[in-house]
Amino acid sequence: MKLAQRMSRLGTETAFEVLAKAQSLEARGKSIIHLEIGEPDFETPSNIAEAGRQAIFDGFTSYNPSPGYEDLRAILAEEITKTRRVNAKEQNIIVTPGGKPVMFFAIMALIETGDEVLYPNPGFPIYESMIEFCGGTAVAMQLHGDKDFNINIEEVREQIGPRTKLMIINSPNNPCGSTIGDSELEALSELAKENDLMVLSDEIYIRFLYEGVHQSISTFPDMLDRTIILDGFSKTYAMTGWRIGYGLFPDQLVEPISRLVTNSVSCTASFTQKAAIEAITGPQHDSARMVNEFRKRRDIVVKGLNRIDGIECSVPQGAFYAFPNVEGTGMSSSEFADKLLEESGVAVLSGESFGRFGTGFVRISFANSVDNLSEALIRIEKFLKAGA
Repeated sequence: MKLAQRMSRLGTETAFEVLAKAQSLEARGKSIIHLEIGEPDFETPSNIAEAGRQAIFDGFTSYNPSPGYEDLRAILAEEITKTRRVNAKEQNIIVTPGGKPVMFFAIMALIETGDEVLYPNPGFPIYESMIEFCGGTAVAMQLHGDKDFNINIEEVREQIGPRTKLMIINSPNNPCGSTIGDSELEALSELAKENDLMVLSDEIYIRFLYEGVHQSISTFPDMLDRTIILDGFSKTYAMTGWRIGYGLFPDQLVEPISRLVTNSVSCTASFTQKAAIEAITGPQHDSARMVNEFRKRRDIVVKGLNRIDGIECSVPQGAFYAFPNVEGTGMSSSEFADKLLEESGVAVLSGESFGRFGTGFVRISFANSVDNLSEALIRIEKFLKAGA
C-alpha cells in the first residue's frame, strides 16, 4: 500500500509512545511512576457524570446540529464573555469533539500550500504537525528558558513575512507551564493587526493559573474579529475521554468551520454536550479543589527538582507541567528521559518532543499523587547519583 505523501508530514504525540513503552515495562513487573501523560488524575465530577448518564436515558443519542446545541453554545458564549471580558456571541461558538479539531479545522480553513504559521516552540507538538500536514510552513516562535519561557517580540517581528497568515499562541503553555506577559501579548496583538494575521489562541489551561489573572489576546482593541479562542472540558473538569471542546470563531469562519465539522465528524456527541452544560452551570468546587491540589504538587515538584544537582527548574505559572533544564546532568534530554525510565522507572518526556527549542529540557507532568511525585523525586536523585 502506498500512502499519500502528506502522511509523511503528520507527526504524533510522544507522550503516547512513552506511555506504551512504560506500560510494556510494567507488564514485565517493573514499578513505573507515570509523569508523561498530560491528563488530570481525577475522576470526572459526579454531577457531570450523572448528567451525561441521564442524557443517554433521556434519548440524547442522536445527531445534533454540526455547530452544537444552541443551549450549550449560549452558555459557552456567556462563559467566554465573563472569563475573557469580551462580547462573545452564541452564533460564533462551534462545539467540537475535543480541542484538537479546533486547531485542525482552523488551519485547514485558513492555510494553503506555502503559507507560513507562527507557533510556540517548545509547544504542543500537534501545532507543527497540523501546519505541515495541511501544506503550510511551520515557523517556530522560541520560548526562551532564560526568560521564564516567554517570547522575544523583536524576534517574532523579524519572522513575519509576506506569506505569514496565522499566529498560534498558548498561554498557559504546554509543556513549559509559562504564560505570555501582558506587554508581550499586547505587542503580539499589534503585530497581528499590522500584518493582517489571524490568531489561534489556545486557552485550554485558562483555569490552571496559579498566579495573576488570565489575559486573552482577544481583549485588545480590534482583536476579537481576528482571534479564534480554543477551550474545552478535558483539563478543567477531568473529561479527557468525553471528547468535547469548543472554539469562538470570527463571523467569516463560522460557516466554513461548521462545514468542516459536517464533512468530518458530523457533530459532537449529544449526551456529552448535556454533560458539558452541567459542567459549566453546576457546582465548581471539584474543579477548584483539583486546581488547588495541582498548585500544591507544583510547589513540591519544583522545590524537589531544584534540590537535585544538575537540574534547574523555573516555577510554572499555569497548566500542570514542570519543564526543568537537565543539561547540568551531562546527559542530553532524550538520554536522560530514556535512562530514567529504563533504570529507575520514572516516565518523563524529552524536551525535543515539543520542538527543537526544547533541547536540554524534560517535561514532567505533576498529574499524579503527592506520594508518587515524592517517590519520583527520590528516584531521580538516586538515578543521577548512581551515574555520577
